[in-house]
Amino acid sequence: MTRYYVLTALFFIGLILSGISPHDHFTFFLEIFPAILGFIILALTFNKFRFTDLAYFLILIHCYILFIGGHYTYAEVPFFNWIKETFDQSRNNYDKVGHFAQGFVPALIAREIFIRKNIVKRGMWLSFLVICVCIAISAVYELLEWFVAAVSGQSADAFLGTQGYIWDTQSDMLYALIGSICMILLFSKIQDRQIEKILAARK
Repeated sequence: MTRYYVLTALFFIGLILSGISPHDHFTFFLEIFPAILGFIILALTFNKFRFTDLAYFLILIHCYILFIGGHYTYAEVPFFNWIKETFDQSRNNYDKVGHFAQGFVPALIAREIFIRKNIVKRGMWLSFLVICVCIAISAVYELLEWFVAAVSGQSADAFLGTQGYIWDTQSDMLYALIGSICMILLFSKIQDRQIEKILAARK
């Protein structure tokens, strides 16, 4: 149980640090809200469905990506501003890291649920449906961004983070797609081994 306490402590440390003098309080709330919601869901379901250590670790990494984006706004993350200036890029691309994670981490979660709940057998259909879930999540998030922008007007610019790029929505979904595919190609075997350990422990 110690590792879960450590992960929980790291979550709250990141959350608190990100909330210290954020660039924009409205954007901060919008960006970190998914992390807080995710934490609540994982805490409420912890005793009924405990994910693999790999899943919890990568979920924490995703939360930190959200915390950083919430603190600075995605268009103003300092390191990516440096990359922008050094490599003469037209925009700060930290948001693409976020959308890659938005495909990568949900793919890990969806795949584990599908396998452990015996919803889909392992194989090509499993991979296809996991990718579909991630694309659906990405599309819903883009619709949410559009809704917030429509309701809030100019105050949502930092949340949208388009930075004048007309294909931002489409490229965000593309990065989520790439993230989900990378997870399946690179981490499926590691995830399978951890899942097998959990199933074996229950026999």
